[in-house]
Amino acid sequence: MMAPTTDNAGNTGDAGAARASLETLRAEIAKAVVGQDPAVTGLVVALLCRGHVLLEGVPGVAKTLLVRALASALELDTKRVQFTPDLMPSDITGSLVYDARTAEFSFQPGPVFTNLLLADEINRTPPKTQSSLLEAMEERQVTVDGTPRPLPEPFLVAATQNPVEYEGTYPLPEAQLDRFLLKLTIPLPSRQDEINVLTRHAEGFNPRDLRAAGIRPVAGPADLEAARAAVAKTAVSPEITGYVVDICRATRESPSLTLGVSPRGATALLATARAWAWLTGRDYVIPDDVKALALPTLRHRVQLRPEAEMEGVTADSVINAILSHVPVPR
Repeated sequence: MMAPTTDNAGNTGDAGAARASLETLRAEIAKAVVGQDPAVTGLVVALLCRGHVLLEGVPGVAKTLLVRALASALELDTKRVQFTPDLMPSDITGSLVYDARTAEFSFQPGPVFTNLLLADEINRTPPKTQSSLLEAMEERQVTVDGTPRPLPEPFLVAATQNPVEYEGTYPLPEAQLDRFLLKLTIPLPSRQDEINVLTRHAEGFNPRDLRAAGIRPVAGPADLEAARAAVAKTAVSPEITGYVVDICRATRESPSLTLGVSPRGATALLATARAWAWLTGRDYVIPDDVKALALPTLRHRVQLRPEAEMEGVTADSVINAILSHVPVPR
């Protein structure tokens, strides 16, 4: 970790060192994952906001590898659950197990008791099992047999899903989608990036051995705590608050949408904009910060009308149109 220095926003000590450490994450993760800087940034923003991330992309674009590399670079405990049609809620949260020797039930924690839970292909399991994560994501605890059990801190769910058009998928219910702070789309790599991927594999890169790839811890929970404290001090003017509200209210009035952004979504957009402002070296939020995080923060919180979908309209295109029409504060 770098020595504490004065940063661009005038903060000193732990906050400046934390920002420097988090900035090195991109280079560290790039040792394993090629060309996914926006997704890495989104995951860091989610950690700063104590939120969760939904990663969507076709199979084979390194969604799982990205999350594993992040956990290694942050030295966080991580567990992976492969979601399948026969997965039960207790397979995730844990359950009471009877001990014949003591004639008592004891709690056996599930994989959700970790810092970073990789919920792989979450939309391949039925809604009953998907919803078992709701309490963990919102309350950061698991209740079994009436007893709440707190989850470790930090705690982040990084869920991957295949596009909903794929065979054997169950669309996530709106209530659970709204619990994800960000929805990040993982695109297919460019030609040059794909050449770099194949070159690495030809040289012996093994995605299952991240240590051999050279990934080392560059930040940790203490850095996240210092960063979160600094983000909480990032100033938000009344004009910026009004701008966020105007964007979200415009989604509720859009003729292309049956469901607009809720007040929870507006709160999320403000939080992610503050985190992005701090990461870029400022202690105040500007309209460009709101615009930069609008798509990943809002795209999964709106619902298109069927006729709009048939015309090729997407959630991203609707949000972009709203951003171009809502007056920007000066």
